[in-house]
Amino acid sequence: MSGEIKNDNKACCSIPPVQSEGYEPKGSYGPYAGLDKAYFVGPEDAENAIVFVFDIFGYYPQTLQAADILAQTLNVRVVMPDWFRGKPMDLRHFPPLTDENKKAIGDFFGDIGRTDKRLPELYAVAEQLKKDGAKKVASVGQCWGGKMNILAGATDHFVAVAAIHPAFTDPADAEKLKVPLALFPSKDDTPDQCQIQAELAKKVSPLSDYKEYLNMHHGWAAARGDLQDPENLKEYEDVYSRLATFFRNVFDA
Repeated sequence: MSGEIKNDNKACCSIPPVQSEGYEPKGSYGPYAGLDKAYFVGPEDAENAIVFVFDIFGYYPQTLQAADILAQTLNVRVVMPDWFRGKPMDLRHFPPLTDENKKAIGDFFGDIGRTDKRLPELYAVAEQLKKDGAKKVASVGQCWGGKMNILAGATDHFVAVAAIHPAFTDPADAEKLKVPLALFPSKDDTPDQCQIQAELAKKVSPLSDYKEYLNMHHGWAAARGDLQDPENLKEYEDVYSRLATFFRNVFDA
């Protein structure tokens, strides 16, 4: 299988110019769906909505800018809850090269980062958006959030899910998919396993999308992305343009 699935999607969406430094988020914060804090951007009365599940490092400019890009490009409401209650993983622990790093990451995934604890909250956010008027709700996740989204794709809460440089890749997660999946792994994200997931997703819906970013490291489109690096910036622009196109095609279907 090649590193990219071709489909009949419309031409890629044009996204706003990406700022490589000094980015100022366009949204605001407030409580939502039983969670104390969430980032909101896009029209409150938008017809469609997207839940954004950030990576384990929480609110970073690269991630907030991605939410703003989706909101502006698609004219949708984007909600990014604080899944970790103000206690995201400290970026200094990654990559986990020392025993201290490994313990910190292990403790994180064994507690606040447990997907079985956070998935019910993800579903609650989706259902609240529907109560607030959204006709269609999709979700995107980075890293750990990508794992969350693939699992969520086996439910009826979303019309589509997406995973950017997903973590803990397991082809079995895609066997129960009910909705289109967009999957965009880096060279570090076991692309062979991701390809199996992509093949399964394509059987679920022709709108599913897949592209490997084999010149990028895990995290290039989130907190660990270096947007002052020309190649990283180029691929950041590419993946969010492709993601916006995927969501547009699903919302328009």
